[in-house]
Amino acid sequence: MKTTLITFFCLISSVAVVKADGLKGHVYDQQTGEPLVGVTIVLDQSKTVAVTGLDGSFEFKNLHAGKFVLQVSHLSYKPLRREVNLGDKDNPPLNIYMSERSSKSLGEVVVAAGNKAGTEKTARKLEQRSIQQLNVMSGAAIEVSPDLTVANVVQRISGVSVERSSNGDGQYAILRGMDKRYNYTTVNGIKIPSPDNKYRYVPLDIFPSDMLERLEVYKSLTPNMEGDAVGGVVNMVMKDAPDRLQINANLATGYSQMVLDKGFLGFDAGSMNARSPYEINGKNYDAKASDFGKGTLDYRNKSFAPNVVAGLSLGQRFFNNKLGVMVAGSFQNTYRGTTSTYYNNGMVDTAKYTVITSMQNRQYSEQQQRTGLHNKIDYTINDHNKIAFYQAYMQLLSFQTRDMVTTNFSNGDYNPAAGNAQLTYNMRSRKTNQQIYTANLTGDHKILPGILKVHWATAFSSARNAVPDYTSLSIDGVRKNFTDTKTTPGESTRRWERNTDNDITGLADITYTANIGGRDVDFIAGGLYRDKQRSSFFNNYVLRPANISALYGKDYNNYTDLDWEVQNPKGAVANALTYDASEKIAAGYGMFNYRSDRWEIVGGVRIEHTNQGYHMLFPQGESKPVNNQVYTDVLPSLNLKYQFAKHQQIRGSYFRSVNRPGFFEIVPGKSFQDEYWEWGNADLKRAIADNLDLRYELFPNHSDQLLVGIFYKKIKDPIEQTITADAVRGQDVYYRPGNFGNATNYGLEVDYIKFFHNFGIKANYTYTHSSITTDKSSRLRDKDGNLRTIVVQQTRPLYGQSEHIGNLSLLYKDVRRGWDAQLAAAYTGPRINTISQFVDNDLWQKGFVQMDFSIEKRIGSHFSVYGKANNLLNTPATIFIKGVNPENADLPGQGSNNETLIRKEYYKQNYLVGVRYKL
Repeated sequence: MKTTLITFFCLISSVAVVKADGLKGHVYDQQTGEPLVGVTIVLDQSKTVAVTGLDGSFEFKNLHAGKFVLQVSHLSYKPLRREVNLGDKDNPPLNIYMSERSSKSLGEVVVAAGNKAGTEKTARKLEQRSIQQLNVMSGAAIEVSPDLTVANVVQRISGVSVERSSNGDGQYAILRGMDKRYNYTTVNGIKIPSPDNKYRYVPLDIFPSDMLERLEVYKSLTPNMEGDAVGGVVNMVMKDAPDRLQINANLATGYSQMVLDKGFLGFDAGSMNARSPYEINGKNYDAKASDFGKGTLDYRNKSFAPNVVAGLSLGQRFFNNKLGVMVAGSFQNTYRGTTSTYYNNGMVDTAKYTVITSMQNRQYSEQQQRTGLHNKIDYTINDHNKIAFYQAYMQLLSFQTRDMVTTNFSNGDYNPAAGNAQLTYNMRSRKTNQQIYTANLTGDHKILPGILKVHWATAFSSARNAVPDYTSLSIDGVRKNFTDTKTTPGESTRRWERNTDNDITGLADITYTANIGGRDVDFIAGGLYRDKQRSSFFNNYVLRPANISALYGKDYNNYTDLDWEVQNPKGAVANALTYDASEKIAAGYGMFNYRSDRWEIVGGVRIEHTNQGYHMLFPQGESKPVNNQVYTDVLPSLNLKYQFAKHQQIRGSYFRSVNRPGFFEIVPGKSFQDEYWEWGNADLKRAIADNLDLRYELFPNHSDQLLVGIFYKKIKDPIEQTITADAVRGQDVYYRPGNFGNATNYGLEVDYIKFFHNFGIKANYTYTHSSITTDKSSRLRDKDGNLRTIVVQQTRPLYGQSEHIGNLSLLYKDVRRGWDAQLAAAYTGPRINTISQFVDNDLWQKGFVQMDFSIEKRIGSHFSVYGKANNLLNTPATIFIKGVNPENADLPGQGSNNETLIRKEYYKQNYLVGVRYKL
């Protein structure tokens, strides 16, 4: 195994100078000319040792004139001796070149198995050689980063920000200001389904980061890539079999500062029924209170809950490298806490800005158990035929408790000076089980070597989401003279949700290589067919205390003592979330690939035919309980790359892409979520985007990196979620998707990497500007004094788009002493969090900086200890409206900075310490 992280980049000068008082130099790869990290140089005379830094440089100080012999060695390269004569004056530059023990070229852009597939060297080569706009995070960089999940890793890549979950960790990727809906996710190039119960985007926090060989983000498409990406594609390349035996194991523990400070409130999930009484006993069964376990109301607090992280991977090739086997597993058991303040609000009369009606103080406790397993077996039949079988299983179990107290501001009981208010207590228990399984069989065959080759793949993928016995309980309360008391228990709801996506995919392409004008030109034709079947189930029961009058005024801390009566014994299964859906996609494409000494051109067209439909199992008078959308899209693309100097190139691209509605988005029913109703739209159309990119790339000395690019996107019928009033019952509002004319999105990306011996800088910055004009509501009174709602148009950025995002990582690496350290900061600028029905009342998230740190120390040849610390600045998530209503001025947390605070959440720091073993 090659144990060093080769190639962290960049000193502009590659000239080494020998002086009489010392010796300086660089060590390079003989084939690529790239600086080598971790090369050992020994002076024979004194046995003094130097080790090359991140830029391949080394130095010996305090040497006198004379003859010296250098012993140069590296595990992956052939050792060599070098004689050096030091004179009294300046000496000629000293550059040392080493040859690999088993030299292999990267060849094609897709790197084959090998010990170096996860290195920084490979990542940079992929970026340079790819015809698409591509950014790569290597497995080596992921390993020493502060991040434990793919969602947190992806935010380090230029042009990418993340949407955080309720525990503060990253969850969804936003690429170039395009919301998560405009991107798709693949594993080893094969698209995977989402466990989400409504949408098609994949939560990236389900994937442990230590299972990756590298993480790729494609920002432009070629015809052989699926065409439903406007922002880009996140591709996870999983660990592959190395050339020789490789063992990688790690074990770590740590804690959350929030849990340590506030404690962790859990519940007994053992008594949960996976299925509802309706499912267990049939649709005619009348549920009883005894059918509902009390474990979800059995709350227990503990003051300390340690986190545990473990991983193991084993890989090797057999039978003269013909057979490769890789098996890997990862397990994470983490505890998180969140303190949140949320303000309910609504529009009153003709007020310009919203009025706060109540305040909720929330405390979240969440345990997450993240499990990842994958294996790959590939077999090289001969020089012309290779097959591979891959499968992966990912599971994220979440146990979340929410303890909430609501203070009502909208009635006469609220008197902060006297310490009086009306209160509502709410407890919520939720278990979520998300799973993704994927398996694929692929083959590559050279029918006529150098002329004709065939690639094919078949895949089965399944994504599941289950939320069994989701329990909530409300209790009325009162505050008198600053003393809070629970008065009367309210109702409890018990809910079951689940959904399953099953994908069967087949794809194949054939490549014919012709010699035209002395140049090889590849002509590729292929196709894909996918059959997706989705089922979704929902059932909800409402329970009330059996004897409310006897319970009035009691203190309810032990909720398991309460007796209940079921108000709807058959359950509310007639819900929009009980439906079946399908999606059948047939695609074909043709493309060419032309290469010369300086040019590479890939162009062609992809045609995708989509048949997306649904069937509501319990319609409630909707006009379209069964419906299909059938359409065909022609998606041309062109990618060009021109190398106009040895270390400089420019690339440009155009591609057309689509964005299909989510599965629940076109189901025309209504479903109540935790804080609002959702309403589907059967007439929702797909969005179509035209995308342009241009990027200049500089790679001085094969090591430094400077990428400067611009992009432009024109989107027809963009899909956005808005808060919409009911056409009949105007006081009822819903969160509903819609198409909104046209939108534009353009910006600038800069990506820079530079190293100075043991120190390095990785920095990127993205400026994004988007614009969309939509209808908004405004209220006024007519001449008769009647309140009227009028429609006006307002221009705003796209949902989720930040104007400024950036990353800055400071790195330190001392190969000789075995130190690695990284301080990483990620900035995400203000962005719209929720789109309001009313003018100037959109909810914005404040800009924030997240600071993380990691450090690792090698001990001996195979062991190392490491530490990771996240959210060092305790950066809150702050949601606000740009404007204030004077009626809110005296409310807690309001009345400052010309902003209306809607939500503020704190997560505090997380710490981890572990040990790693490598062979």
